[in-house]
Amino acid sequence: MKIYTKTGDAGTTALFGGTRVPKHHIRIDSYGTVDELNSYLGLIRDQHIHQDYKSFLITIQDKLFTVGAILATDPDKAILKSGKERLNIPKLSSEDIQMLELEMDRMNESLPPMTHFVLPGGHQTVSFCHIARCVCRRAERLAVALHTVEPFQAETLMYLNRLSDYLFVLARKLSYDLQAEEIKWIPKKES
Repeated sequence: MKIYTKTGDAGTTALFGGTRVPKHHIRIDSYGTVDELNSYLGLIRDQHIHQDYKSFLITIQDKLFTVGAILATDPDKAILKSGKERLNIPKLSSEDIQMLELEMDRMNESLPPMTHFVLPGGHQTVSFCHIARCVCRRAERLAVALHTVEPFQAETLMYLNRLSDYLFVLARKLSYDLQAEEIKWIPKKES
């Protein structure tokens, strides 16, 4: 498989199904941001964290390839006129979303209750989690915008929404594990 094809030199790229669109198309921005998020998850996974976190992040990275495939599919080319799927694109399931929820619940069991917003930071690994959370929120916003124009599987939006929550809880859990200080945001009152 050759990496360079030269077919995108004029500023277009192909979706699954073959349709060519400009590289600035919201669909490209959506799955490109998911790819960026996946790279940040790889960066978190490369940190000195417990193997259980690394294994779970690999599972999430795999699911993000599914998200990317869903977002990269031309909806007009995905289904035949008979209603049968033309392209073999994987789907997300409610179990994928529940998996994130269960892991958040598990991590939250050992954390002190949250009484305030916390400032991102405290440890480099925690900061990477917060950056990934922000990229995930951006991916979700772009996917929502795309979904309003060209709908796709709703679980995709739910997964991205839950994943940003997971990354926040992971940041808190890693702060706890690494004994990093969590600085609470307490709004200053005007005098």
